[in-house]
Parts: sequence; structure tokens; C-alpha cells
Amino acid sequence: MGVPDTPPQMPGAGANGDGRHIRLRIPARAEYITLGRLALTGLSRLRELSDETLADLKLALTEACSNSVRHAYRDGREGVVEIDYDLRHDRLVIEVSDDGPGFDYVEADGEERELAEGGLGLAIIRSVSDEFELVTGDGRGARLRFAKKLP
Repeated sequence: MGVPDTPPQMPGAGANGDGRHIRLRIPARAEYITLGRLALTGLSRLRELSDETLADLKLALTEACSNSVRHAYRDGREGVVEIDYDLRHDRLVIEVSDDGPGFDYVEADGEERELAEGGLGLAIIRSVSDEFELVTGDGRGARLRFAKKLP
């Protein structure tokens, strides 16, 4: 199957137009993940982030989007990945969602967490973020929200 007819979209910069809230919808294909990283880089210019923090957030974003691309739309099924960025005064919140079938995620402890399905990518996201929330397994897609506190 080909690329969905819907091109990447950035439908606005939040209710007050200040550029601190961005929603990006990309086709669920690996080559579009770079657009999510570019949007994150643009947001980082509104609030000074250390190179290490920006690199950590880019890695977490890449892992989250890659999970949606790989797992949400299997068997040639087409879809979109939605990325919401919310730059607040004390943190940057990023939410990645899809409308694939979801998956059963079991919270594991220690090394077992890394061995579970999607565990390594999720472990990376957890390790670089200050907040982590994953909603999935209900047959209505997955929503992964993570946040990094800012100085």
C-alpha cells in the first residue's frame, strides 16, 4: 500500500497562538519521524534547553513514534501518528498517539521491564523523562505521554 493521502499537518500553535502548543499529524511511516524531531527542535528555541536534555527528548520522541509506526499499523495497514507538544513554564509535555489496535502492556520491574514487548524503547523513554503515562490495550490505539521538567 502507498503513503496515506493526508500530508503531515501542524494545525496550529495553541489557543493563544503563542507557539507553545503544537499538534503534528504524520503518516505512520518511519521516514516521517524526522518531522517530529524538527518540531521539537523548533520548540527548544522558545525555551533554552541543554544539549543533553534536547538529545534525550529527541531519543524519547523517536522511540515513541517508532513504536506507533512498527506496532500500530501492522500488515500494511495505513494510519497516522499524532504528536502533541505542550511547552509549559516548568516542563515540556509530549504525547504520541495512534489509532491502531493497541497492545497489552504489563508493568514489570527491573530487568524484566526491558525484555517485555516494546520494553526497551519504553525503558528508554522512562529513563529520560520525569513523568510517564501509557494508555493502551483497549483496542482503541495507544497514547504515550511523557514530560521533562525544565529549569
